Amino acid sequence: MSNNKIDCYFKKRCSQESTSSPILETSSTVISEASPTKVQKLDQDSNCLNIERDPGLRIAFRARNERVDSHNRGNYIEILKHTTSYNNEVSLAVLENAPQNASYHSPQIQKEILSIYARKIQKFIREEIGDAKYCLIVNESRDESKREQMAIVLRFVDKDGFIRERFFDIVHVEDTKSSTLKKEISRTLAHHNLDIQNIRGQGYDGASNMRGEWNGLQALFLNECPYAYYVHCFAHRLQLILVATTQSVIPVEHFFSYVTVIVNLVDSYSKRHDQLQIAQAIRIEELTFTNELKTRRGKNQVGTVQRPGDTRWGSHLRFLRSLLGLFDSILLTLSEIINDKTGSSPKAAADGAYDLMMSFEFVFILHFVIELLEITDDLCEILQYKSHDILNAMDAVTNTK
Repeated sequence: MSNNKIDCYFKKRCSQESTSSPILETSSTVISEASPTKVQKLDQDSNCLNIERDPGLRIAFRARNERVDSHNRGNYIEILKHTTSYNNEVSLAVLENAPQNASYHSPQIQKEILSIYARKIQKFIREEIGDAKYCLIVNESRDESKREQMAIVLRFVDKDGFIRERFFDIVHVEDTKSSTLKKEISRTLAHHNLDIQNIRGQGYDGASNMRGEWNGLQALFLNECPYAYYVHCFAHRLQLILVATTQSVIPVEHFFSYVTVIVNLVDSYSKRHDQLQIAQAIRIEELTFTNELKTRRGKNQVGTVQRPGDTRWGSHLRFLRSLLGLFDSILLTLSEIINDKTGSSPKAAADGAYDLMMSFEFVFILHFVIELLEITDDLCEILQYKSHDILNAMDAVTNTK
């Protein structure tokens, strides 16, 4: 099948989809070019159900391993493989059967498709904002390649009076200086014809480059637009305040320093991380066999210790919960380190950590701090809602008390 014929096929599909009803569009597919009236209900097809339910196919557009023998080649290739299976002629001319110079699933092609999607979504958001005033919400962090990335979110009231928060763009920045961030944000806004004079609020974290009174990002925008009032995002610090308060009690302060050492012992190196994963897998199998754990898809997965962060919502609670869930597996990993005959393992530190975890005081404080943080966990979740207002927030605080 020639490339021209493939193009004609997809053009024909597009014209059919544009004239079909939304219900038919989502529940049926064309079987062949010669008989477009023949449709097949996708919800009766097991392959389609697997595509829809597989959680791995809802995350990455591309995959790290896109080879033929990979179980998950990424959303693009997996969905392409699935949809072309309904037309034999197309399936003979795509993916592995396509010409080497016209496969259309290279990383460059996939990036280009993502860029097209991004531009269309940004255009839709820009039309949604119109001439309305808006607030700027910005945060920056490093990705896995250690490059600084800045996320830009716009908050506004649409023409129907509803509050909207839209993730608008993610921009690579050379550094996190306030002047650099200001330049990149201004460039992005100008590119989409968003007037800086329409900014009515700025929401950042409490880092000095953001909140600085004279040279911070908020000050730079405030100089240009006097109505761009800055609001420090204090809400995410609620659990940090509780943690800091509990650490004023010396035994609790010791506890948090101990758990940091324990996590570093069992999770800092790949070998020990693998030992912990194996120990947890064995533990889950034992509990499942004795019916102490219920099984279903997505449950009882082998996890790891989630480290706390000073800017992540509820991270200390998740950290302590993961520590409790992996308690027996961590003890088993520490035992393996203690009994390691190679001589390179920190046996003394592992032995001390093992004895500490077996003590009543350690276990008591672990459960106590978890229960304390759980009291405010619902409040933390409420404060993250995009649609919450000051009255609902005050009610949530009162109910938590």
